Amino acid sequence: MDPQELGFTPQRPVGWLAPLLLLSTGLRALLAVLFGAYLDKRELQNALDGAWFDHSVTEDGEIWLDYVADLGDGFHATYTVAWLLAQRRLEVGGATLPRGRLLLMGGDQVYPLASGDGYESRMKGPYRAALPEPPAGEPQPTLFVLPGNHDWYDGLTAFLRLFARRKDGHIGGWRTQQRRSYFAVKLPGDWWLFAMDEQSGAYIDDPQLLYFEKAAQHVRPSDRIIMMTPSPKWVKAKDDPETYDAIDYFIRTILAPTGARVRVLVSGDLHHYARYTGADRELITCGGGGAYLLATHHLPEQIVVPPEATLTRNKSRSRRYDLGGRYPDPAKSRRMSWGVFGRVPTRNPGFVTMLGLIQTLTVLAMAGAVSQGGNIQRLFTIPLSLMLVIIVGGTVLFARPPRATKNKHARHWILGLIHGVAQIGVAVAGTWVWQLLPFKDWSWPGPLVVAAVLGVPVIGFVSTQVCALYLLVASWFGVNVNELFAGQGIEDAKSFLRLHISRDGTLTIHPIGVDKICRKWTADPGAAPDAPWLRPEGQEPVAHPIEPPIVVR
Repeated sequence: MDPQELGFTPQRPVGWLAPLLLLSTGLRALLAVLFGAYLDKRELQNALDGAWFDHSVTEDGEIWLDYVADLGDGFHATYTVAWLLAQRRLEVGGATLPRGRLLLMGGDQVYPLASGDGYESRMKGPYRAALPEPPAGEPQPTLFVLPGNHDWYDGLTAFLRLFARRKDGHIGGWRTQQRRSYFAVKLPGDWWLFAMDEQSGAYIDDPQLLYFEKAAQHVRPSDRIIMMTPSPKWVKAKDDPETYDAIDYFIRTILAPTGARVRVLVSGDLHHYARYTGADRELITCGGGGAYLLATHHLPEQIVVPPEATLTRNKSRSRRYDLGGRYPDPAKSRRMSWGVFGRVPTRNPGFVTMLGLIQTLTVLAMAGAVSQGGNIQRLFTIPLSLMLVIIVGGTVLFARPPRATKNKHARHWILGLIHGVAQIGVAVAGTWVWQLLPFKDWSWPGPLVVAAVLGVPVIGFVSTQVCALYLLVASWFGVNVNELFAGQGIEDAKSFLRLHISRDGTLTIHPIGVDKICRKWTADPGAAPDAPWLRPEGQEPVAHPIEPPIVVR
């Protein structure tokens, strides 16, 4: 896979616990929170073309669509899913599923931060390699893309340049049509697709509301609607009731007045597959396009949407939805969580080094304080006090305590403090061992060299195992669940959706899983122009049904 021949550089999976990445991503997230309103380009999009898109007329009166989200991470996982999406047809569970005429991307097309180079190497390049040219003898498939929070970290600049271009609007064999970060598409069988850009939970801007109001004028009472959102707020609302308010407002003010029914809500953001079902609609999370896998065994068995605890006075009627399916299954998800002890140190060597440096400095500070002898006050030297503050402060921040107004916020503080005490215990044990070794009596800089060469990797590994244990235990209380799996960087267990609208207007949703991604690819220079540049070396990725097809009428 020569980058000069591919036109892009295949990327390794993001190491989510890498110190510099944690720092840079944290700063970007902070800037997005503090200055998001100043970087918000949605209102500027009012100057762009505001037309909705009509894909309701097809030769046979039906249409196939593909949905994928959270895809722009490591090459092997991203390209595995792209390769499957680009195949002319897939044999899944005994059924033949043709490639989608529309490819819908649900958010986070690049990790960790949005940039032109990032999109080129982590999303555009792999998808162009999977479908280099429009398929011969078939209509060219169309790509529609909704931004997620990672797409927003640069204020949507790179996103609009790539996906909302007037000229040369294509990603390989997929053409791009949208001119904004949100879109409405008319589909066959009296179906519509509405994709709302919520900008990480911010308000819905007026140009976007005006755009959808104009599109909704063409929606009839007999129509049905698929709604795409950047994040599954119906799940997150269990702990933060206000987070679903924007979606509910959109449904109440834009879609409900048309008389049409919102039958499906679909989102990515959480990197797994989960479906909640109710009498009126299906609520689907499908974020398995390439990013690290996220646990499913913590999902609630039942949710209430909109949440009854929301402060919105004019909310829609609350309904109960039951968990109908998930991937991976809870038992496998639990087993994967125990892999934290092996995967965190191997996937995040920089994290091990950082903890090793912090612990080594703490041990040296403790050893220096102990060597002074005398009363207990001498233990609290300035270097030692500084290191203890760094450890406790870091562990508490790592637990990500929410605002005091949020439910169960105290558990974050308590678990963070317990983690901090445990890490201090590692330093105390390290100091005891250090005092028993002869190195401490060597002339300077001998002790420092030994501590750096031997102490950093050893105590760093021990400290990482304590952190892994903390992540596992904290996840039982719903804290740091994302970090538990992000630190492992599990690339397998990918998922996407293939949807079919038949002539009679029936929507059938096929949730598709991929247990094992392909990690070995070989060039295929003799293939047809629209065939993938790279094909699997050995066994092809196997797509299987996650659950029986979901029929929506």
